[in-house]
Amino acid sequence: IQFILFFCFIFDFNWSMKLSFGIQKTGLWIAVFGGIIIILALLQLNKNLSPFPTPKEKATLLQTGLYKYIRHPIYTGIMILFLGYSLYQNSLYKLGISLFLVVLFHFKSNYEEHQLALKFPDYKLYKIKTGKFLPKFNNHV
Repeated sequence: IQFILFFCFIFDFNWSMKLSFGIQKTGLWIAVFGGIIIILALLQLNKNLSPFPTPKEKATLLQTGLYKYIRHPIYTGIMILFLGYSLYQNSLYKLGISLFLVVLFHFKSNYEEHQLALKFPDYKLYKIKTGKFLPKFNNHV
């Protein structure tokens, strides 16, 4: 489903949101920020990276870098990138695709977290300390 949504994002049906140039320009910067998050998260995940929502056999639980604050920074970066690019393109259609991605990543990450909890005994504590897609700022653990 994720790749179908990525493919659908390529197209547009000229459903304009009538945004100002300033908001569109801000959207471009938001998209760039999302891209940076994706690149950093991919580099930090390194050998643990898998195209599947199950951890590799020799994977380790990464709790440093972006992963110290967010459990799914790649998903976060993709959502930010798509949201920002939708604003930049002034596209209601692309914004709709972006919202579908948020829902998809919610369910996909729930499955992924179940798999991670089975593999890593300390995942429950990690989950309490970190945010799913955004950092937790009221962390008392």
